[in-house]
Amino acid sequence: MKPVVLLPHPLPPDWISSLDGRVELIVGAEQETGWSANVTESISRADGLLSLLTDRIDEVLLEKMPRLRIVSNMAVGVDNIDVKACTRRGIPVGNTPGAMTDATADLTLSLLLAAARRLPESSRDAREGRWRTWSPTGWLGADLRGATLGIIGLGKIGRAVAERARGFGLRLVYWKPAPSPENEAAAGARYVTFDELMSTSDFVTLHCPLNESTRGLIDEAALRKMKPSAILVNAARGPVVDTPALVRALTENWIRFAALDVTDPEPLPPDHVLYSLPNCFILPHIGSATHGTRKRMAEMACENLLSGLDGRRLPNCVNPEVYS
Repeated sequence: MKPVVLLPHPLPPDWISSLDGRVELIVGAEQETGWSANVTESISRADGLLSLLTDRIDEVLLEKMPRLRIVSNMAVGVDNIDVKACTRRGIPVGNTPGAMTDATADLTLSLLLAAARRLPESSRDAREGRWRTWSPTGWLGADLRGATLGIIGLGKIGRAVAERARGFGLRLVYWKPAPSPENEAAAGARYVTFDELMSTSDFVTLHCPLNESTRGLIDEAALRKMKPSAILVNAARGPVVDTPALVRALTENWIRFAALDVTDPEPLPPDHVLYSLPNCFILPHIGSATHGTRKRMAEMACENLLSGLDGRRLPNCVNPEVYS
């Protein structure tokens, strides 16, 4: 019999064609949230799970999946998965590192440029009739050349952002819990303390994973350290930033602007105060949203899935200790 694989949310057939004929694939209905009935009904007999970052894989769910052999996440982050619980059960967890690096770095620079040059505000003013003539002092933005970009986290995406930022003449500094000399040299960024980065950077961009040490990292104390002219960009995970503190920072002008691809909660309710602030720009988590990137993420997730079902080591495994 073919192994049973759950795919709670449908994906384009050509993205997952490697599964054709090799598994019994149970695909959820097209819906924005939750799992449809046909997937829920098959939980107890699932051998594999191909999950998205919106799917919570926790102890309660795992208890209902006695046959589960592999969790393959179509994302680089695995904060939606209780990895320790999977490891205790000997279940390898796969992710898709590298696939989304360029797309996310491109979007980060897009957010930074849009905020620096006040594109959301000026476009809105033009559309709503506040553009009456060319003005020498209208919609003045921030220069990039010679400004300081502080990168929090210097993994693959952080380095890709640094590569792009150098082309704009930005000075680069970075912080992570431990200095990374090899990455530092490749990125052309200088290591500084967290406090120095927050207090000296003209732009701060977040590229750290979400875990217990980074949850709420950008809190009131951190935001108060930033320059009043500084811009915060978040294309990592929403909970890295303390949302109530960010609201205060923007309404009381502790910082100049926030450009967010991720929020907490996510999705952000349409009546949330952040949407009403003229110095905040929000996107619906589209960092990896290009055709090529999402297809490659799905293909990598399928590679991990099939390896796990075959009893082979995953090409990309976040808990390799299951093999020891």
